[in-house]
Amino acid sequence: MTSKNHLESLSSLSIKAREVFSNLHPALLEKHSLEKNMAVRTSLGAIAINTGKFTGRSPEDRYIVKDHLTENAIWWGSINKPFSSEKFQSLKSKVCGYLNDKELYVRDAFAGSHPSYKLSIRVINEFPWSDQFAGNMFIQPTDKELAEFQVEWTVINAPGFEADPKKDSTRQGNFTILDFSDKCIIIGGTGYTGEIKKGVFSALNFILPYQKNVLSMHCSANVGDLGDTSIFFGLSGTGKTTLSADSKRKLIGDDEHGWCSDNTIFNFEGGCYAKVIDISSEKEPDIFNAIKPRAILENVILNSDGSVKFEDATITQNTRVSYPIEHIANIQPGSLAKNPKNIFFLTADAYGILPPISKLTPSQAAYYFISGYTAKVAGTEEGVTEPKAVFSACFGAPFMPLHPTFYANMLTAKMNTANVNVWLVNTGWTGGPYGVGSRMILKYTREMIKAAMNGKLDKASFKEHEVFGLQMPTSCPGVPDCLLDPKSTWAEAKLYDATANDLAIKFTNNFKQFENQATKEILEAAPRTFIDA
Repeated sequence: MTSKNHLESLSSLSIKAREVFSNLHPALLEKHSLEKNMAVRTSLGAIAINTGKFTGRSPEDRYIVKDHLTENAIWWGSINKPFSSEKFQSLKSKVCGYLNDKELYVRDAFAGSHPSYKLSIRVINEFPWSDQFAGNMFIQPTDKELAEFQVEWTVINAPGFEADPKKDSTRQGNFTILDFSDKCIIIGGTGYTGEIKKGVFSALNFILPYQKNVLSMHCSANVGDLGDTSIFFGLSGTGKTTLSADSKRKLIGDDEHGWCSDNTIFNFEGGCYAKVIDISSEKEPDIFNAIKPRAILENVILNSDGSVKFEDATITQNTRVSYPIEHIANIQPGSLAKNPKNIFFLTADAYGILPPISKLTPSQAAYYFISGYTAKVAGTEEGVTEPKAVFSACFGAPFMPLHPTFYANMLTAKMNTANVNVWLVNTGWTGGPYGVGSRMILKYTREMIKAAMNGKLDKASFKEHEVFGLQMPTSCPGVPDCLLDPKSTWAEAKLYDATANDLAIKFTNNFKQFENQATKEILEAAPRTFIDA
């Protein structure tokens, strides 16, 4: 049960554990969590856990060690905060000391399904359900691979340890810190499991593009029977996981992928991590049916009989489930596929301005990729009382260590080589902003994406959006024509124009931070405003 290799690894970190559980089977990890009263069994078979104070990532508490390797490469600022090597080693030593005399769970796994680009990681966990999450989300080695396993990166995850901000130079007690020279990630003060996978994703977002010329992407991906791959970029709540889970297409992965020089798209993960707020078997059957033994539900409310109140957001709107990708019925063997035919940028525009689907030029694709726009609606977080524009570069700024234009230039080059179609899809509001209009019907969004994938939109006529310059189809099978031009869905055309102009100004103001490294073509793809910002 305890690996000699793991004992030596812990010893090298000066960790003297009371007991070490090495690469335990999920059923045993569930047993440990239940016996320790850290989890309960739900009526669906999955266990449910509570991640504590933090029910989501804490991007303000993520740091990167600034040293000779990263000093001139990282896009330093409010997203990528520098941390000294000395302080990292000191805090790492404290975390390891905290783990002494504890039962620890150690897992060896891979990040990256491409044999040439997989990263071998060792995750040291304080809790059994954290280890089970790592087992769900990363790629499990074969017995032969385990016997020959050579660790490249180590993740030390100690939810019960809190830093002393004054002594340790953190903002508060919780933290996630990456050291690219030490090849180590330390996580403390938070039980939110997403910090584990996003920490590794952040590491890959530096290693692959900067050192191996592989584009890393925060996206989901699937492939059709004819080998036509589709990629879905989008921030939380835009439908990335939902729209890529299609019973008629094979899922490559739901969150993180690479695009390498041999024209291959490959999944970084071995599982999925989906939001489950208000989920049902009717709305999202693939995800719902994946909630069974080995899956982990996070921060959900249960009835007395163990059934899940999926509509209940008492703890958080960000209720989640993690499960191995094999829980999805239709998956792509090996989580690999060839160059994409279509790329979709998903945005939940709560202002009701952007078209439900529009086609982008290469320069527009770069502009909207760098912008990474969506919008939050009233009630999603404290203090938000009306729609709020959110811009997250490359649809994943909190995990992107390099300058956004670095990723955008790589994406543009690959899109041009592959001759891929790029579509902007608004899964948000139509007929007016949030509170006036209505949310885009999922059935119509699926029909538009299907028409783009099967080439039917290539035959449609298009007209240009007056402000954003987007090419909007005038017809689409299965979708009412009146929905395709957002202005026509508003009761007052002048109010639409004014709101569109306001949103365009938000775009241009946000993009000012990227102007000095963006090409002339990208800058010319900006929306047109009627008045100066």
